Amino acid sequence: MILKGNQRGGGRQMAAHLLNGMQNEHVTVHQVRGFLATNVRGALEEAYALARGTQCQKYLYSLSLNPPKDQSVPIEAFEKALKEIEDKLGLTDQPRVIVFHEKEGRRHAHCVWSRIKVDEMKAVNIAYDRTKLQAIARQLFFEHGWTLPRGLMDKAHRNPLTYTREEWQQAARTGRSASAIKACLQECWAAADSAKAFAAVLQERGFLLARGDRRGFVAVDVYGEVFSLTRQLGIKAKELEKRLGKPEALPSVELAKEKLGASVRSLFDTYRAELQKTQEQELRPLLRIKKTMTEQHRKDRAAQKAFLEKRWNAEQAVRASRVRKGFKGLWDKLTLKYWTIRKANEKEAWQCHVRDREERQELIEVQLDQRQKLQMQFASMRKRHEEEMQRLAGDLTKMAMPERERDAKPDVFRGKVKGADLGIGTRAPRGSAPRRPGRGKDVGHEPDA
Repeated sequence: MILKGNQRGGGRQMAAHLLNGMQNEHVTVHQVRGFLATNVRGALEEAYALARGTQCQKYLYSLSLNPPKDQSVPIEAFEKALKEIEDKLGLTDQPRVIVFHEKEGRRHAHCVWSRIKVDEMKAVNIAYDRTKLQAIARQLFFEHGWTLPRGLMDKAHRNPLTYTREEWQQAARTGRSASAIKACLQECWAAADSAKAFAAVLQERGFLLARGDRRGFVAVDVYGEVFSLTRQLGIKAKELEKRLGKPEALPSVELAKEKLGASVRSLFDTYRAELQKTQEQELRPLLRIKKTMTEQHRKDRAAQKAFLEKRWNAEQAVRASRVRKGFKGLWDKLTLKYWTIRKANEKEAWQCHVRDREERQELIEVQLDQRQKLQMQFASMRKRHEEEMQRLAGDLTKMAMPERERDAKPDVFRGKVKGADLGIGTRAPRGSAPRRPGRGKDVGHEPDA
């Protein structure tokens, strides 16, 4: 499983994230260990209070454990992994909380430790944690027989579509997906072999190639958002210059924004609002199904929890009745019968605990399977919506360009380059997007190759 950890402060913010039931369909507090408090918020506030007695600012160590999408991982595997991580990072027996999140058919875990050693009032020194976590992650993939991600085999093959929080915020301002923007720019780069072709491909997808103030080559969208190509493409500036030439020959960011103009951005806002309205209407049936499914799953888990607690209490009462009290109990201890009964009770209690855990896991797996099937429909629809938004941005970007630049098309869009996969989907149904000004076709339709 993929392991991501970091030292941090902000216990209240961390507790709010762990208990966030709005962004997560299911939130399960698995363990609160080593704290006087019995809940997550109280435990992390307690960790903050302990840190006040030291000079440590980042008094927490937060870790996320993300198994592969298509794998069902039992709780025991998470606990075993956490034991190995504690040993490697020096966090053994440190107070911690464990919370499970389920979202979009995926289940992952969060573990947060307090770094403060109470007996010494010092913080645990955690060095080279990323290297250690990567080694443990590789070991976990081998142990479970999962396919090892290429990024864990070699740093050079890390997922090119991963993005930072800043990139996510930048994409959110335009109402698009950060991974979709990055994939779009990388497809444009793969489809062009010169600066002219690359600029034309970018224009088709709603971007203008420009010269950045500090970042060399950048792409500017209809919102005036500036995307660094070295970061988005994962390519060094020298390699960009080799294909595109010197950035000094390109227009500046200010000139690119001026070409787009406020009128085009205003027009894009209008058409995007209409397109988003249409897309939201298409999503509503799936969202209703998701809401109904989530509510039903929560009811099923609550009913199972009540049943398991009732059965456990009844079984505990039976086990307690086997232990005699008074003089009979004293006689049982003298004859060692008490210890035989106690050992049998402990063994039976553990077997019941394992049985209950397996039943809970079985229900979770069934629900995850149902949710994953629904998520496939969401993914397909959102991919088509993203393609419609890209075409809209591309059409309006061409409108802002002079006529001679507007008609320039790279060979890949004339059908002369074979095998170029630009990630453009099939034709959308007529009426799924607003009409372009002065055109007879819908904006949502893919232009003929």
